[in-house]
Parts: sequence; C-alpha cells; structure tokens
Amino acid sequence: MPVKIRLQRHGKKGKPFYWVVAADSRSKRDGRFLEKIGTYNPNTNPATIDLNLESAVQWLHNGAQPTDTAKGILSYKGALLKHHLDGGVRKGALTQDQADAKFAAWTEEKAAKIAAKEEGLSNEQAEARAKALAAEKKVNDDRIAAAKKVEEEAIAAEAAANAPEEEAAAEENNEETQA
Repeated sequence: MPVKIRLQRHGKKGKPFYWVVAADSRSKRDGRFLEKIGTYNPNTNPATIDLNLESAVQWLHNGAQPTDTAKGILSYKGALLKHHLDGGVRKGALTQDQADAKFAAWTEEKAAKIAAKEEGLSNEQAEARAKALAAEKKVNDDRIAAAKKVEEEAIAAEAAANAPEEEAAAEENNEETQA
C-alpha cells in the first residue's frame, strides 16, 4: 500500500486549516487516513505548524512519500533532517550522539530565525501604529486650527456688523447730550 504524507483541508471558505496526515495515496484528499501527524494553519503570520516529529520521522523511515507542500512543512520543522541523520547513524557514518547534537544545533538556529521574524513583524506593526497615530493627531490638530480660524472670522464679522450700529448709537447719544 503506497503511503503519502499529505495535507487534508479543513476550516471554512477563505480560511483554510490543514491536517498533516499519513494516508493511502488512493484515498480521497479529505478521506480516510492512517494517522494524523500534525496541523498547519497558514492564516497566521508566520504560519502555525504543530507536528509530531517522531511519528513523521517514523512514517518517513517506513517509506511514506511526502507531497511537495508536506515536504516543505516537514523540512521546516526538521523531520527530513532527522530522517537524514538517522540514515547516517544506520550506515555508521555518525554516532547517535553526533546526530542528536547536529539536530539540536539546527533546531536552536531555526528557533532564533523564527523569533527574529516574529520580532521584526511586531516592530513593523508598532511602527505602523505609531505612523497612523501621528497622522491622526496631525489631522485633528489641523481640524482644530481650522475651527479656531473659522470662529475668529465669525467673531470679527460679528464685530464688524455691530460696529456701525454702535457708531450710530454713539452718535445718537452725542446728539441727545448736545441738545
């Protein structure tokens, strides 16, 4: 029975969520599977991958062939590297301790890369929020300045309109006092 490691689509329209499964290659995409190995959520940034590394490596040892996308996921999580190192141990090219040390060094390096990417994304988001806030404050300040200008113009226009009336009233008072 030819076994494939592939993705089964779940989730809703426009929001895919995948299970990474080992399945008979003749079964339907979302049909029967032999074992659920992990999950893959491409909706997050960076994509969230939860993989049972031991069972994935075991299926690779047993001859399961990953699809192209599954191969990328397995490579990202280190299952293919672990399978490769185990092959070296079986052939006698390295010891189990050397293979474990190489895999541990690789996982630490990978974790550092992922943390750097997440930090970069959070910094970009913080900068974008700061720019948006600064633009909003500028718009509000401009709006307040425009409102003050309109209010001052209204007061000046009202004063100009009242000035002739006040002059006429002042002249009447002068005429009354003179008479």
